[in-house]
Amino acid sequence: MHTFEFIRPADAAAAVAAAAQAKTAQQGADVRFVAGGTTLVDLMKLNVETPARLIDINRLPLDKVEATPDGGLKIGATIRNSDLAHHPTVQRNYPVLSQALLAGASAQLRNMATTAGNLLQRTRCMYFRDTAMPCNKREPGSGCPAITGSNRTLAVLGTSEHCIATNPSDMCVAMAALEATIHVQGAKGSRAIPFGDFYLLPGSTPNRETVLEPGDLVTHVALPPPRSGSKQVYLKLRDRASYEFALASAAVVITIAGGNVSHARIALGGVGTKPWRSHEAEAALVGKPADAANFRKAAEAAMRDAKPQSENRFKIELAKRCLTHALKMASTA
Repeated sequence: MHTFEFIRPADAAAAVAAAAQAKTAQQGADVRFVAGGTTLVDLMKLNVETPARLIDINRLPLDKVEATPDGGLKIGATIRNSDLAHHPTVQRNYPVLSQALLAGASAQLRNMATTAGNLLQRTRCMYFRDTAMPCNKREPGSGCPAITGSNRTLAVLGTSEHCIATNPSDMCVAMAALEATIHVQGAKGSRAIPFGDFYLLPGSTPNRETVLEPGDLVTHVALPPPRSGSKQVYLKLRDRASYEFALASAAVVITIAGGNVSHARIALGGVGTKPWRSHEAEAALVGKPADAANFRKAAEAAMRDAKPQSENRFKIELAKRCLTHALKMASTA
C-alpha cells in the first residue's frame, strides 16, 4: 500500500519550495501539486503515479478570472473548468474556450477540474494507464506496444517511434488557437511561457511532456485581447455525445474582411501528441476567399504530415472534415 504526505502550504513560495525538492516535474515525480485531483487521483489509484508528497494548492489565491490592463484576461490556475466556461467575459470574448471546456468530460468533473490541472492532463492511452504493460512514457526504454497494438484513438501528428499517445485536452486546443501564455513561479523565479513552447514532442523522451522543472507552479494563464470581429468555433467529434475524448476536434479563430480571411488561428485536438497548432492551415487560409474550397485546402495542409498507424488512418479524413466544417461554422456565424 503506497503512503504519502499531504501538505497545505501557506503561500505560493512555500509550495514552490516544497515541490523543488523533487528530482523531476515529469512522470514519476515524488512531489505533486493537487487541486481538483481529477487526473492525478485516478493515476494514483492505478499506481501510474506514486508521489510521496501531495501539495494542496487550493488555499492559494489562484482562483480568479480578471481583466488585464491590455484588455486581455488572466485565468487563475485553480479556477474550476465549469466556472471558467460560464464566466461572462469568456463567453463574450473567448467563446471558443467556453465551448471547448463544455465539450470536455462531464458536468461533475468540470465542477472539480482546474485550469492548471487541465494543462497537465495525462494521456488516456491504455498502455500508459496499465502498469502491467510496457510504456516508454511511463517507463523509458520499455517500448511502445501501441504502435502495433490498440491505437484507434491515438495520435497521427507529432508522433515518434517511441510514442504515439494523444494529448486528451479540449481546453488546451482552444488555448492554442487563442495564443495563450502560461505563467509559472519556480525555484528560479517567475517566467511566462508562450503556449506553443510549453509542450514537448515525444521524440526519444516521451516521459518528458512539458518544459516544467521541479518546483514550477503554474499560477495563471493569460489570454491576449480578443481580436475585433473575430469568429470563434470549437467542434469536437467523438464516439458518443458526453464524457468522451475527441477522435478529432478543431478550434478556429478567424476574421473575415471583404469576403477574404484576414486572420486565422487554428488548432486541432484528438490527433496530436500535444495540442496541435496548425500554422500550415493558417497560411493556406489568410488572404484567400472564405469558401468551402479554401477551407478544405486548409484542412489538407493541416494533415499533410500525418502518420497513421494500423487502426487510426480514418482520423486523417475525419480531422479534415472536422476542420472544414468548423471553418464553415465560423464563417457563417
